[in-house]
Amino acid sequence: MEIHCEGLRKTYGVHTALDRLSLDANFAHTLALIGPSGGGKSTLLRILAGLEIPDAGTIAVSGVPMVFEERQMQQHRLRSGIVFQNYNLFPHLTALENVELPLREVHKLPDARQRALDALERFRLADHTLKKPSELSGGQRQRVAIARSLAADPELLFMDEPTAALDPEMTAEVLEVIAGLRDSKQPLILVTHEMGFARETSDVVAFVSSGRVLECQPSPSFFSSPRTPEAGRFLERILKY
Repeated sequence: MEIHCEGLRKTYGVHTALDRLSLDANFAHTLALIGPSGGGKSTLLRILAGLEIPDAGTIAVSGVPMVFEERQMQQHRLRSGIVFQNYNLFPHLTALENVELPLREVHKLPDARQRALDALERFRLADHTLKKPSELSGGQRQRVAIARSLAADPELLFMDEPTAALDPEMTAEVLEVIAGLRDSKQPLILVTHEMGFARETSDVVAFVSSGRVLECQPSPSFFSSPRTPEAGRFLERILKY
């Protein structure tokens, strides 16, 4: 999977989220976007996923340019799976209904129910299909969200800090699920503050700060020898304890 961004700019009022950001990343399974809070990671992820439109700049995914017009963006979103930190599950629907609904109504798949059941079983949720989100733990809710995103066989999966709302035990549960996605060769772009997890599971790391990618290199090289002072200081603070 190749991601090429050139001159991306995104502003919200007077705030500049992305400032002429450029990125070249070639990864087999996982690209991790890391960096300080407010540096632009989530904005970049949302633009790559087709949820936001940049004010300027270009993107190509595996050599195919993204076209920032609604029809093309809808098609791009249909080919993508997205997992948010707050699950975004419908509270009045069961786990099964949450997974089945987009398969039936958005993707128009005739086997939506079976796909949903298979996805829930894959993530050890077969005993919870008829439970509503309020009856599930945080880790279980996030696993439902991951099952929903993967049930349609997306070309690329996006995760925006999927463990941010979880306690340590539930965080470990979800990180184990995400690590297992490598075995299925699911391409993944991940925003995370879990540096140990990023170091162990990502192929490539992009360090995003002040609205720009300051460096992008293979994970082992980044964590052992960051090229920029900003990345070095960030890792020193994060990994100190």
